[in-house]
Amino acid sequence: MKDIVYIHIPETDSTNRLLREYTGDEGRLMTVATTDYQTAGRGQGTNTWESERGSNLLVSIRLHPRGLHASRQYAMAEAGALAVCDTVARLTGEATIKWPNDIYVGDRKISGTLSECDISGSTIKTCTLGIGINVNQRSFAGGAPNPVSIIQLTGRTTPTADVLDCLTDRIAHYAAMVDSGQYERLHNLYLGTLYRREGLYRYRDAGGEFMATTATVRPEGPLVLRRADGRLSEYEFKEVKFII
Repeated sequence: MKDIVYIHIPETDSTNRLLREYTGDEGRLMTVATTDYQTAGRGQGTNTWESERGSNLLVSIRLHPRGLHASRQYAMAEAGALAVCDTVARLTGEATIKWPNDIYVGDRKISGTLSECDISGSTIKTCTLGIGINVNQRSFAGGAPNPVSIIQLTGRTTPTADVLDCLTDRIAHYAAMVDSGQYERLHNLYLGTLYRREGLYRYRDAGGEFMATTATVRPEGPLVLRRADGRLSEYEFKEVKFII
């Protein structure tokens, strides 16, 4: 697309950091920064991201949402998660979103996203989605308990450029929904794609382990679980652990 700026460098500490320093995308739909290897790739919170050099898609995408109020910034996280979920599902046949924005195939993690928004006044000026998708990595040596890649699931090598083309297409689709104010539709799509959206599963919070089902995710981002005894518990990121 002519309204997308593409940047590629062989190695960087962080593609999100790279985009924070880039200023040549005025008026563009999105700016896409890719690398073959990140020396300091990270996920949400204190999480890190393991990736072999040249094996996976490591990308940050900066968007300029139109008139998005700061209170609705979670819509950008939903748009990004849905775009990655669509991309993975097209390549593997299935995918779900593990709250808030990891992508799972079955009970295994194939992608993670770090979402960072800049606020100007009461609106979102820019939103950067730092995305890692495991594509052609056959084994994982790090501490992640349940990683998986496209090649492990399909047995086929997939060009990372093909994954990127699909991803940018889907991000443009969902970003257009945000720009046109279709927040409720976007939110319902997100809820319908959630990992563990039905059934009782094991979780752990500061009080210990419990069984619960997903009640909802609020538009602002918190996860609401319904415990086996009917009580509702609401959590911000990192306040509850999925036991897998």
